[in-house]
Amino acid sequence: MTALDEVLRDLAVEGDVLDRLVAGLSPEQWKAPTPAPGWTIADQIAHLTFIFALAKTAASDAEAFQALVAGAKDDFDGAVNAALKLYENDTPEVLLGKWRAEREAVVEALAAVPEGQTVPWLVNPLPPVILACAGIMEQFAHGQDIADALGVRLERTDRIKHLVLFAVLTRDFGYLSRGLTPPATEFRFEITAPSGEVLAFGPEDSPQRVTGPAEDFCLLVTRRRHRDDLAVAASGEEAEHWLSIAQAYRGPAGAGRTPGQFAPVPA
Repeated sequence: MTALDEVLRDLAVEGDVLDRLVAGLSPEQWKAPTPAPGWTIADQIAHLTFIFALAKTAASDAEAFQALVAGAKDDFDGAVNAALKLYENDTPEVLLGKWRAEREAVVEALAAVPEGQTVPWLVNPLPPVILACAGIMEQFAHGQDIADALGVRLERTDRIKHLVLFAVLTRDFGYLSRGLTPPATEFRFEITAPSGEVLAFGPEDSPQRVTGPAEDFCLLVTRRRHRDDLAVAASGEEAEHWLSIAQAYRGPAGAGRTPGQFAPVPA
């Protein structure tokens, strides 16, 4: 199994996990607000549907992708919010069907990209395996919003490692979104997966270190929990600052979450 095969498999499995969470919801529950201001559970699924459709198009038809994003490059965040209107009149059943179709289609499209070829994306072309990791990041973040709205705890497995890698590769996004210059120093990341495996990246002798459990690390970089509520630690002034601005996505950081906003959910 190639690295791409593994990430695509895990992307599909994570989609199935979230699917089971929302498939049995009532129409009223689909309208429930989530911690993302102004977004309902239906909006979260609509966003994932749009992002997966965009990634599918990028992987299968580069010219069509460029046409889709041509008007959004100056305000992609606004374009993403505007895209929710494409689904606002869908019933839960219709929206769920669209999301399922796009999940399946994006896996097929990314798997079909010739070896060694990149896929056009919003800022720079990406290898399909990295774009698939970005899909796992999207499902983690928006799935967490849905779980928080429903007051349930999602089970995390070592599939989370793909998001850990993606967050390490996108370390500088938090700086760039705030107009800051990223530090030249490479960080050392030692992140513990649910199985106990330590996912290590960066120079072992780096004075800037970030450690902690993978779920907490991913909640940090998707800004779904405040750093004060997470067991992620930093050593070194630059790493300590990074914990306050970390994000694994481009564009505005958003308000994030406040300390103590969420009570612990029983496992």
